[in-house]
Amino acid sequence: MTDSSPGMLRLPRDFYARKAIEVAPELLGRYLVRNVGGKQRVGRIVEVEAYLGPHDRAAHSSKGVTPRTRVMFGPPGHAYVYLIYGMHHCMNVVVDREGEGAAILIRALEPVHGIAARTQGPALLCKALEIDRRLNACDLTGRDLYLAEPDEMSAFKVVRRPRIGVDYAGAWARRLLRFYIQGNSCVSRP
Repeated sequence: MTDSSPGMLRLPRDFYARKAIEVAPELLGRYLVRNVGGKQRVGRIVEVEAYLGPHDRAAHSSKGVTPRTRVMFGPPGHAYVYLIYGMHHCMNVVVDREGEGAAILIRALEPVHGIAARTQGPALLCKALEIDRRLNACDLTGRDLYLAEPDEMSAFKVVRRPRIGVDYAGAWARRLLRFYIQGNSCVSRP
């Protein structure tokens, strides 16, 4: 699988320049591609969570613009990569218009090419693809890390559930903003 193969057409910037609630389910079935050390790693996105902006109590952007969240308020189509528990990286895709502070967490991948490690969870997939804070603010229309269209998209059913691990967000924790492919064995949890 090479960068020039038909299945590796990068998603254009305007794909990301829409509301998180629209983009999130449309990420399912697309590829997350990481070029590292002359090797390409490709995973099919099977689970995501939408974070709608500063009004969303579960979103990091709810604290406003900080050194950590600045990229969330930047232009769409960039990676927001952060560290949790002081040791695990998570990757989000910045969406909506610049200044909105919206992003989509990539929660799980189905390995397609060049991935031998587990990818059923945001920290596991980052480890498997060698995604860390050095890729924070990476342009997802570039070469090192990007999202792409597969050669063909198989039909699947999208399931909506509450997000995971955001109980502190009150009513926002119960919103159905987690999307995943029904029956896929790589989803982090049903």
